[in-house]
Amino acid sequence: MRIGAHVDPAAPLEEATARGAEAVQFFLTDPQGYKTPKPREDAEALRASEVDVYIHAPYIVNVASPNNRIRIPSRKLLVAHAKAAAELGAKGLIVHGGHVGKGEDLAAGFENWRKAFEYAENDGGLPLPILIENTAGGDNACARRFDDLARLWEAVGSFGAGFCLDTCHAYAGGEDLVGIVDRVKAITGRIDLIHANDSKGGFDSGQDRHDNLGNGKIDPDLIVAAIRAAGAPAVVETPGGSEGQTADIALLRERTGR
Repeated sequence: MRIGAHVDPAAPLEEATARGAEAVQFFLTDPQGYKTPKPREDAEALRASEVDVYIHAPYIVNVASPNNRIRIPSRKLLVAHAKAAAELGAKGLIVHGGHVGKGEDLAAGFENWRKAFEYAENDGGLPLPILIENTAGGDNACARRFDDLARLWEAVGSFGAGFCLDTCHAYAGGEDLVGIVDRVKAITGRIDLIHANDSKGGFDSGQDRHDNLGNGKIDPDLIVAAIRAAGAPAVVETPGGSEGQTADIALLRERTGR
């Protein structure tokens, strides 16, 4: 059970040291753009490091979209980031569950996710686990409500998809954190990573607004309980830079006995 933080991509190993983190997560490109990742000069150091590396795909990736101008570039970007992440020795690529447009059939989103994995297989396969992350908002989201998550897993589970549980997203998305690990595992069979975030928004608010542990609306003990039950690595995506995240990591270590 390793604990770390989402950090600036410029010098992730230095950021890990500053926080005492055992894992780091970062973007390879602008999270709001479609740029293909470039080789990193620190690739060898990242591969050799004892710090676990996770890469987050750009937020703009939405392989569920029925819109060809969004879906097709998203598929290509997903594969490109997976290959670039594998070059760094990353443990997984985190991708938001995506959504379809207002009034569109959510079933199309699940089918497009299946096609995205098929596209990747036809392009030589994915070199590392794709960790689909639950999201906080939207009535047409593929991974906000867990009944929809179950439908998504019917489409992608056979491809070996992994799962990233975000505690802020779950709470703001209207999912009770009590017993959440059992409910998720009943659907996905696995939790590969936890994004351990408090929430500025209230329960079922749909607001994706992270807060430092103990400062938001979520009882930190519920986040700790989820980490313990999952037995998965945890990454904080909380504000406050090194100081704020160091405090959050310390809280998690103290309460999990890590």
